[in-house]
Amino acid sequence: MRIEKNLNLFIKKIKPLPKRLILPQQVHKAKIGLVKKDRLSFYPSCDALITEEKRMALTVLTADCLSIFLYDFKNEAIGLIHAGWRGSKERITYRTLKSMQDNFNTEPKNLYVFFGPAIRDCCYEVGDEFKKLFPKKYIYKRKDRLYFDLVRINRDELINFGVNKKNIFDCLLCTSCHNDILFSYRKEGKNCGRIVSLGMLV
Repeated sequence: MRIEKNLNLFIKKIKPLPKRLILPQQVHKAKIGLVKKDRLSFYPSCDALITEEKRMALTVLTADCLSIFLYDFKNEAIGLIHAGWRGSKERITYRTLKSMQDNFNTEPKNLYVFFGPAIRDCCYEVGDEFKKLFPKKYIYKRKDRLYFDLVRINRDELINFGVNKKNIFDCLLCTSCHNDILFSYRKEGKNCGRIVSLGMLV
């Protein structure tokens, strides 16, 4: 209820007001929802949304996972990604970029990208199983503990796709380090709130 209440308060402050609020049912996979004005506002089993429609407010909810904002400034299209370790393993960032390319003729050179708050490699402790799931360059060992770099793996997906490094921006906030102002599932547990990330063409 707290999340729904805060979301409604947030939406009322957006100018201009969105025509529709688009909510994905996030399941930590790599399915992308193509948002059209004549389709539903709820997209089941999606962890990324893309659109070229005006005033369609794309949203994702996070509390340690990474939100990734994509803006194609040439074709006026956007994408918004919810990237956790499972989605990253399934290459959700690449899949979203490819979907924008297929649907909007998006070229990597015409993209601006922004990373929202997420748990960073300073705090994202993981188990030995991650060694089998990801290349070793994304796993760091410190004091006999393993840490995963969620941001770097998604940044590399963007760069490998052809996005200009200079066009990738990062808020650099760790949800665990800054739990006084940000929600962190690992710090607070399953009843914690969620960070709302919203992207909209106006």
